[in-house]
Amino acid sequence: MDLGLTDEQRQLVGSFAQLLAKSSSPERVRAAEPEGFDALLWGTLVETGVVVMGVTEASGGWGAWLLDLALVAEQVGRAVAPAPVIEVQVAARLLDAIGDGPAHEALADLLAGEQLVTLAVRPAIGGCAPLTPAGAICDAAIVRDGDRLVLVVPREGDRQPVANLGSAPLADLLLTGDAVQLAAGPSATALFEAALDEWLVLTAAAMVGIGAAAHEIGCAYAVERRAFGSPIGAFQGVSHPLADDVTNLDGARLLAQKAAWAIDTGAPRSRELAAMAFAFASTTAESATYNSLHVHGGYGFMLEYDVQLHYRRARGWSRVWGDAEAGVRRAADARYLVEPGR
Repeated sequence: MDLGLTDEQRQLVGSFAQLLAKSSSPERVRAAEPEGFDALLWGTLVETGVVVMGVTEASGGWGAWLLDLALVAEQVGRAVAPAPVIEVQVAARLLDAIGDGPAHEALADLLAGEQLVTLAVRPAIGGCAPLTPAGAICDAAIVRDGDRLVLVVPREGDRQPVANLGSAPLADLLLTGDAVQLAAGPSATALFEAALDEWLVLTAAAMVGIGAAAHEIGCAYAVERRAFGSPIGAFQGVSHPLADDVTNLDGARLLAQKAAWAIDTGAPRSRELAAMAFAFASTTAESATYNSLHVHGGYGFMLEYDVQLHYRRARGWSRVWGDAEAGVRRAADARYLVEPGR
């Protein structure tokens, strides 16, 4: 396995990094709070091809690998971009995998930019899909309801936005009688679990981006801030945690990319690796943002400092599905061939 980036992938990373640096500046991120959605940024990303890239060429997409999407997700995390890139990409790929019928029609509308379709990463409970990513701003959502996958089009009163520390557009979605069935039976369950694997991998990559950006902010401040005549970064109590974080971030990046490669190639351990990547990246991002915030001393907790944007999202974005412990349990289930959800 060679995880070195190709020239095309380097160009992909560079183009999205440049776009997000301009269109998802800290000022733009703050302006999008508390809802956590920048419609202008989302429109720009759609025009750039952030959704169409992950769909097969046969369905009108670019046929990008999941590894390519992971590279983009890391840049989304670095910029803490207020746009539902990951969940919409995964939803598009799921609709593509389902194929004909209502799924084909929904995919066509999504690729044309006429609808924003998301994925509820938690199965419905009692007729409600809790904490649906982008549920507060979506036009439709794919929800697992028992052994069915249904397409829910929220009407007025069918969604309840959820206030959260990560400033993400979450909502609890009510399933109504007019939800359209996309798939049913064991195949629907398998499709949902495969889509969840992809969401975990891309979220892991985004966590790496969040942690890496926070780490850079902390290092820059450790060089700038002086105490007792020296930069505070010269003191072991500051420098050692930062050194540990950069090592862990490199490992989390490698694991996320390996998990994406495993899914792309159909490797037998792909589900286990996806869950492991999510668990490790979540923990690493929380540690990196914690240490970078505390390098700032009391300033780190002030809203005027950018590091708090990363600190909050490192804890909020990943918990839409579950925490690192949930990822470890899923990895163990995959290793020991336990059916997901049992």
